[in-house]
Amino acid sequence: MVLSLQSVTQLLSGDTMPVIGLGVYLNDECAMACQVALEEGYRMIDSARYYMNEAQVGVGVRRSGIPREQIFITSKIYHVDFGFARARECIQESVDQLGLGYYDLYLIHSPLTGKEKRVATYRALVEAKKDGLVKKIGVSNYSGKHIDEIIDAGLELPDVNQIELHPFCQQRPIVEYCRAKGITVQAYSPLVTGRMDHDVFRQLAKKHNKDEAQILIRWSLQKGYIPLPKSSRSERISSNAQVFNFELDNNDMDALDALDQGGKGAVTWNPVEEP
Repeated sequence: MVLSLQSVTQLLSGDTMPVIGLGVYLNDECAMACQVALEEGYRMIDSARYYMNEAQVGVGVRRSGIPREQIFITSKIYHVDFGFARARECIQESVDQLGLGYYDLYLIHSPLTGKEKRVATYRALVEAKKDGLVKKIGVSNYSGKHIDEIIDAGLELPDVNQIELHPFCQQRPIVEYCRAKGITVQAYSPLVTGRMDHDVFRQLAKKHNKDEAQILIRWSLQKGYIPLPKSSRSERISSNAQVFNFELDNNDMDALDALDQGGKGAVTWNPVEEP
């Protein structure tokens, strides 16, 4: 299948999700960015309670005029709100803040706080799904051992694990684990938080007549990840979507794959090794 901005990938649950989304971290006033992205053809927006902009996402969606059912919206619960009862309250608060009736995907933001609270919080997500507040559930920054806790508790597998992914931080053990379980991998910080001044990025950008950000997003797509590039600038939001009219060849992919530094290559908090 030839990918486009409107393409979707199938999740473990059998539902689908767009192959690229807009990240809105550090964008308190993200309504305009969401509106622009949707008008440009994006159909997925990734937010979180920690970002404090869930209401702004709802404003942007309504301004766009795109029907709610055509848009895939994600949020996440932060570790300070873990635990079954508090998590249920927070999920309802998130839905109320968004003002659009439900979330398509709701994640546990990280594995912080320990096993007992992690599992209790995941149970809250399962219950919220049964109640129709969220359509699909998942995790973020989880390693295989954290997902094993969910399995051991007899709970349904997450549809998604959202982790930091880019050529410097490829998280290969976690990616392989998720693929073996059928869990979709979303890539946050696919643009290395703007640190794109590497010779390999520049050379490939010149070779393909693209910019460095487009090279990184294309790498993520060809690896089978779901990239969530973040921007508040209209021109960058548009440019980041122009990644479906070229392909990196095997030599290009090998050059990018060779940049992996393991955990040392992370540019964010990346708490996947939390006990």
